[in-house]
Amino acid sequence: MAGMKYFGTDGIRGEANGEVLRPEVVVRIGQAAGVVVRRKSTEFRHKGKPTVVIGKDTRLSGYMIEAALQAGFTSVGFTCLLLGPLPTPAVAMLTRSLRADLGVMITASHNPYSDNGIKMFTPDGIKLNGGYVEEIEELIDNPDRIPLVGADHIGKAVRVEDAVGRYMEFVKTSVPQSLRFDGIKVVVDCAHGASYKIAPRIFWELGAQVIRIGSEPDGFNINREVGATSPAALGRAVVQHGAQLGVALDGDADRLILVDEKGDVLDGDLIIAAMAQYLKAQGKLRGGGVVATVMSNMGFERFIEAMNLKLVRTPVGDHHVEAAMREGDFNLGGEQSGHLIFRDYATTGDGILAALQVLAYLKERDLQASQLRGLYTPWPQKMENIKLPADSDAAAVLASKGVQGAIKAAEEAMGEAGRVLVRKSGTEPLIRVMVEAEDEAAMQAHLAAIKESVEKAV
Repeated sequence: MAGMKYFGTDGIRGEANGEVLRPEVVVRIGQAAGVVVRRKSTEFRHKGKPTVVIGKDTRLSGYMIEAALQAGFTSVGFTCLLLGPLPTPAVAMLTRSLRADLGVMITASHNPYSDNGIKMFTPDGIKLNGGYVEEIEELIDNPDRIPLVGADHIGKAVRVEDAVGRYMEFVKTSVPQSLRFDGIKVVVDCAHGASYKIAPRIFWELGAQVIRIGSEPDGFNINREVGATSPAALGRAVVQHGAQLGVALDGDADRLILVDEKGDVLDGDLIIAAMAQYLKAQGKLRGGGVVATVMSNMGFERFIEAMNLKLVRTPVGDHHVEAAMREGDFNLGGEQSGHLIFRDYATTGDGILAALQVLAYLKERDLQASQLRGLYTPWPQKMENIKLPADSDAAAVLASKGVQGAIKAAEEAMGEAGRVLVRKSGTEPLIRVMVEAEDEAAMQAHLAAIKESVEKAV
């Protein structure tokens, strides 16, 4: 997605009512997406008007963006199927289930309420990338090329009343019908986001005793000191209530971080490692390994290799992971940050579904969550974020002599015993600096040096 004006690593994202996500631009985004999808589809999956399903998280600005997208899509002849607040993976699933031509999720994922975004899915529930986004961007900036339909072909909008129930049943079918979680106490943190009704209810329907936190959205508190990016509150709640497991989702519930019974965090790497071992033992792991990103820990990589499995690394972004999984026919992959894809069931990261898979594994093996920590020892790894001023050129910063010199010095000093990753965030105005090494002191020293070089270049 390099060089894109609107699309980043995870769709379109920005400040609500800012330069991009203001109503007049969002209308054009809907129009452009509709025109491009219609143009590139040789045939639709149904007769009549093309359809788009639209879901959203709990941000206040979701109302405004939903209305603007609805206006854009209907003006180019699409019927809009409105889902209301629903997790991102539910939108992907319902796009397939409802035979829609496009799926749209209004969310900025783990960002604060002041941001919002637009994720798009193909009819197969896969994030829209490739040639689509370039053509959509071109039309957004050239609205005179957008052909509006006549008055008799304007689309309509319909509320899908049973969207929640459809998704809940889909998720529950990912575990054996005979499985119940009776006697297990789970704390579920919904980040005041899209899963605030659905996630606690799914665990309860499967027999678990559920303690809810982060389940009272007000339009402003999404991800605020709760959820997958702030698991401290979940850790305290798990210990306070004597729970066996804590489940932390992010604002749109496509990300999962777990907390064990001691209140300690289990990240995406550890979850993938455990499930890879489990699926391999059952003869159900496909592709001869797993897919993860360049952020995944070297301790994790060595654990995977010790099982005679391969680890395929991709750039950051769950759509990169999903593409590599499709290409190599892998059925397990994800990101350290908690985007976990169980491709036997879903086409994108699904935090609730992933949590059910892990809980089913723990129950079947009669394990405590803390026992997963014994699988491998992570290498010391740390990431620092450097905020970019509005007028900064991230590419120039990264290419500067000082930054490149600091990176080279760190890599030469650590050799095979460490890694450096310096990149621009695809979702926020940040440069991220990650250093990993077998020796923690070396990791800290090289991280400080590279961070200083980036700050000077900025």
